[in-house]
Amino acid sequence: MESVGSGLAAIDWNGTRADVYLSRPDKRNAMTVPLMRDLIEAFETVDADDDVRAVTLLGEGPVFCAGMDLEMMRDRVEPDAEIDRDVFPEVLETIETTRQPVVAGIKRAAPAGAFELTLPCDFRVIGREAKYGLLEVQLGTFPHAGGTQRLPRLVGLSKAKEIVLTGEFVDPEDAAEMGLVHEVVDAGTVDERAKAFADDLCENAPLGLRQAKQALNAALEMPLERGLEYERQLAYELDDTRDYREGFEARLEDREPEFRGE
Repeated sequence: MESVGSGLAAIDWNGTRADVYLSRPDKRNAMTVPLMRDLIEAFETVDADDDVRAVTLLGEGPVFCAGMDLEMMRDRVEPDAEIDRDVFPEVLETIETTRQPVVAGIKRAAPAGAFELTLPCDFRVIGREAKYGLLEVQLGTFPHAGGTQRLPRLVGLSKAKEIVLTGEFVDPEDAAEMGLVHEVVDAGTVDERAKAFADDLCENAPLGLRQAKQALNAALEMPLERGLEYERQLAYELDDTRDYREGFEARLEDREPEFRGE
């Protein structure tokens, strides 16, 4: 793996798939400001690589992420603390706007901030044993890095209120039923299944994937008429590409397409 920045995040390059790791396994990948800055750098790096068609977000070691580092959170409430309140929202926005689809692999634990870290990902694969929930109301605050905004868009307002206001863990099977996660798998298989999920995405045309993700991300931000116009605009940009021609020619010739991102 290739370490990023201060070494608290890493990228493992696997052909057209890039695996981004939280790399602080001795602390259950609890997030600190340096780790979050490394995540931003990692996602900016894979976003800029035209050979990458899909990305996974994983935790090095047995746990995805324990959330925010508790010592850091304790220190930030001190009266004279210098607080970087923008870095975590920047992480989430960077993941959300990464051109390639992102698959999160949620194993063992993803509470509070770690839960919010998975929300801007495009797909979520979770282990049956995972502790997954927004606990902030039990800590004197509430999830405010997108938890109250992204979550309702995924599961609806009523379910989002249940998850946020009770502060309880969400059963993985229930999470799948409400559309919060896309697949529940056995313990010990999360990372491999997330990678396989991403590999399946890599079989598709990379330019089509990127334009489709961009259109989908905009869907809830625009009136329908403007969204339809934006969708067509993005599609028209693909009309003269080599991959668009290749896709139809391969289907007519009954063979697998060879996409190049061109």
